[in-house]
Amino acid sequence: MARPKHKLTNAELKSKLPGKYSDGGGLWFHKRPDGGAQWFLRYTIFGRRHEMGLGGFPDMTLKAARLEAENWRAVVRDGKDAIKERERQRREAESNLNILRDIALDAFESRKAELKGDGKAGRWFSPLELHVLPKLGKMPVSQIDQRDIRDTLAPIWHTKASTAQKAMDRLRICMRHAAALGLNVDLQATDKAKALLGKQRHTVKNIPAMNWRDVPAFYQSLDGGSISELALRLLILTAVRSGPLRNLHLDQIEGDIWTIPAEAMKGRVGATSDFRVPLSEEAQAVIAEAIPFACEGFLFPGVRKGVISDMTMTKLMERRGLVERPHGFRSSFRDWVAETTNTPHDVAETALGHTVGGAVERSYRRTDFLQQRRVLMERWAQAISDLDCSKVRILQRD
Repeated sequence: MARPKHKLTNAELKSKLPGKYSDGGGLWFHKRPDGGAQWFLRYTIFGRRHEMGLGGFPDMTLKAARLEAENWRAVVRDGKDAIKERERQRREAESNLNILRDIALDAFESRKAELKGDGKAGRWFSPLELHVLPKLGKMPVSQIDQRDIRDTLAPIWHTKASTAQKAMDRLRICMRHAAALGLNVDLQATDKAKALLGKQRHTVKNIPAMNWRDVPAFYQSLDGGSISELALRLLILTAVRSGPLRNLHLDQIEGDIWTIPAEAMKGRVGATSDFRVPLSEEAQAVIAEAIPFACEGFLFPGVRKGVISDMTMTKLMERRGLVERPHGFRSSFRDWVAETTNTPHDVAETALGHTVGGAVERSYRRTDFLQQRRVLMERWAQAISDLDCSKVRILQRD
């Protein structure tokens, strides 16, 4: 390409008549009949002539146009098509601005309102954080395909099937979020990856639960008065899940009723009604014993901040040499109800906070069986706090 001769001057550019004027070295100034003007670079590569737009005048000055032209002449001298190289750089720049980690964080942010506690527990994001983003987080979302996803999730696809499925589901949401932002992504990539990974080989393992006949002895052994023991006693007495219990706030209790906010109930996202838990006399006694430990209104505060962790009660049971887990006491309670009472199914399921019946049925049934559950929970409390040890089996674990 010929060396530029710099034929044009700033003074004459505005007064030029419509037409095309060469500045030398392939740089041209095009004055349109409507008065507008722009710069373009004319170059020849691989036997073909091309014209590459550089920008409009006067926004791009003569000096800036000459510098821009020289940059692209250097590209042509390297044997590259300047237009195609500019397009490649543009795509790369756009891709770098939309890596998967940024898309995932944006998708998470937009869904916080749908998640329990605005997703503060991190359970929505953690499958991505732990199993996807370490490998794909810095990759442009537009370049992610089914092979990338397969290679990322293959190590846990069968061994941690549930976690892998959650990670896949979250990634699908991220891809859809990217598409909604106008990015060019393969919305079928996750489905294709599942086809490549194959059907999961996984046997569902239930959380170990204590036989209800052993619960009284264990319950009565929790007599140390520590926060973890008191929390576990109340967990057993109420048959609730760990989350609502650990986050129990004193203003949720009124008389013998503990009201759990709807958003704190698993499986009730979007529910408009709270869940009322009837408190037996024993449960009220445990709460009274725990109140001196309360901090900022939380009945079971953590050592440093917040509330006790999800592992606090689990560790207590492990130290006792038990394989059972706190969540398993819900099963213990349900088995006791089935084997020792004639409680109606709907009452028993409601006591566990389960949704009973279809949407239409629930729309007509307005009761939460509070009175029936109050009687049931009182019977359960009496059964497990009975001091007549001849009626229970004392646990002997190595």
